[in-house]
Amino acid sequence: MLSKLPPIVDERALVSSGTVDDAGVYLLNDDTALVVTLDFFTPVVNDARDYGRIAAANSLSDIYAMGGSPIVALNIMCFPDGELPSSVMAEILLGGDEKVAEAGALVLGGHSVSDRELKFGLAAVGLVDPKRVATNAGARPGDTLVLTKPIGVGVLATALKEDELSEEGVATITALMSALNRAASEAAVEVGASAMTDVTGFGLVGHAKEMAEASGVAFEIAIEDVPLIEGARETIERGLAPGGLFSNQHYYSRFVEMRTGADRRAVELMFDPQTSGGLLVSLPADRVGAFEQALGSRGGDSWTVGRVVEGGGHAIVLT
Repeated sequence: MLSKLPPIVDERALVSSGTVDDAGVYLLNDDTALVVTLDFFTPVVNDARDYGRIAAANSLSDIYAMGGSPIVALNIMCFPDGELPSSVMAEILLGGDEKVAEAGALVLGGHSVSDRELKFGLAAVGLVDPKRVATNAGARPGDTLVLTKPIGVGVLATALKEDELSEEGVATITALMSALNRAASEAAVEVGASAMTDVTGFGLVGHAKEMAEASGVAFEIAIEDVPLIEGARETIERGLAPGGLFSNQHYYSRFVEMRTGADRRAVELMFDPQTSGGLLVSLPADRVGAFEQALGSRGGDSWTVGRVVEGGGHAIVLT
């Protein structure tokens, strides 16, 4: 369907819909470009303000994935009038405002419509140096792959929907999903990362595949090195998993070569859809230490999960 849209042919469009990058990039002048993005979704937690924080962090993540800094945002709200009190809308908007303010940006307004299903998110704009745009097409053989948040949000959010997640588990995934990717993005830009993307609905394998193909390389990912949120493994073993996990696995498995003895559940978690996940960063091997130091000084964590190799076969190799 999208292939029927006319291609964007304009030298000012540095990154547009013709690629699978996280946001569009529009050149203003030799020193400045705009990063523009839009995202919204249904609630993933029960607390209205936390939902607002998470949705805002998720929307801003696309700007960080391009190496940009958010400056302004507009709210997007679909609200079931008459079914939920207006105080719920207020709490969601307040949560979003908090997270945008934390990012150093401003909410300038927004738009809402009446809808039977609640949805919230942002249209966001950021700034980036056009010479330092972090696309998903720059990964090179020899690079190291680093992930900045553990995975497992999808299965744990499913447990929450079934009232089978502890208060501690709810607090854990809420904190992870509402955490900005600002520190990881700044550290990656500082040390000269080759490429990066954020890990969201397509899962680690899905987003890694898009990045590997855009770069013309292959990614080897070591399953045992991929960080998991505490309780994610136990939750999927209990049969709690989102439908998106299996949709991802059904589609993306054709791009994966298996060189692992890991069990079925461990493999499935590589396809778990994330909400406001971390950044997957491709770094020259000799810059990994500098990245870890730069991120650690900003209070962030990272895990080395694989390496970039020559392409020619499957886009992803799970080891």
